[in-house]
Amino acid sequence: MSKHDFTAAEFADRLARVRAAMAARDLDWLVAVHPASIHWLTGSDAKSYQEFQCLLVGARDEPLVVLTRQGEVHEFETDALAGEVQGYGGGENEDPVAAFACMARRHGVLGRRVGLEVPAYYLHPHHYLGLRAVIGDALLTEATELIAGLKLVKSPAEIDYIRRAAALADLGMERFAGELAAGLSELALAGGIHETLLRNGSGIAASPINLVSGPRSAYSHGAPTARRLEHGDFGNIEFGATFNRYTATIGRNFALGKPTPRMAELHDIVLRAGDAMIAAIRDGVPATVPHQAARAVIGEAGLEACRVHTSGYALGPGFPPSWAEPLHMIGDSPHILKAGMVVTIEPPVYIGAEGLGARIIDNVLVTATGAQVLSRTPRDIIVAG
Repeated sequence: MSKHDFTAAEFADRLARVRAAMAARDLDWLVAVHPASIHWLTGSDAKSYQEFQCLLVGARDEPLVVLTRQGEVHEFETDALAGEVQGYGGGENEDPVAAFACMARRHGVLGRRVGLEVPAYYLHPHHYLGLRAVIGDALLTEATELIAGLKLVKSPAEIDYIRRAAALADLGMERFAGELAAGLSELALAGGIHETLLRNGSGIAASPINLVSGPRSAYSHGAPTARRLEHGDFGNIEFGATFNRYTATIGRNFALGKPTPRMAELHDIVLRAGDAMIAAIRDGVPATVPHQAARAVIGEAGLEACRVHTSGYALGPGFPPSWAEPLHMIGDSPHILKAGMVVTIEPPVYIGAEGLGARIIDNVLVTATGAQVLSRTPRDIIVAG
């Protein structure tokens, strides 16, 4: 993604909404740290999240100010909507917190009320403590979900990008199904998916492929290995495709030869649990409701203890290691589903004692009256040989 992927009017609307949310919280400045937040407001696709970075957003008409490592300054200047770009480091080490303090003093941030994003993965504890010391605890408030909450409902342009990503994911799954055979390694099958996605215009997804087979099929997020598939194997494949960094995910179960009755039973359970979620999703529904619908199906099958993670979550533009947004469909979720959100459907069953697991992953667009499934790939077990 870059500043060219959306209209100037859409970027301006995003900034206006952020400033309105800041006003509602009585904030003078917001320090955005999450790369998806910086991406959403500026269009930046830079890899600067590997080190400390931030975007300084004023509550009025101040220009957007970026602090980034020196190697990304030119990219921000030419490919992002930033009024000012300040670099630090480069050929020698430099304390980014000291660089932030200079920038904050220059723009009149100190002594004002400041919201700070504290996102997982992207803010080192030492940097967090340093920012607190510079800004002052009395004036600092945690604002991690201010931008993230505004991003949950997608614009028509964003939905179009996600639809394109879903079409690419279907192509990747078609390639996988066509090549699935005994004797091939998990890595070789993953390579075919990557080749198809990249050749057809997908960017590199924020999270790597999960591909497990045979005795590894109870690993809920196992990476592909050199293990060669054998007749009788059961397994699971999950990956993401992207278009302008907007992500669509897909996951299917597969078997080499006719699935055993137990394999078919587990697949049927997660399929019915996913269907129950889809039936429950619509504008205005608490995110706990589809989760409880899936939980009921799995619980009735006596497998409540084998639900190893969330039933689904919101999707957005992703940066490694995750494409997930804060909304999760799980028991204590505070979120309400709204038309324009895109969420995953993936209630799981993984049984370590049996060496088996099943999960079907689809993405749906929340609408006023229901849920629209974005993938066109059949949800049956993919059977080869």
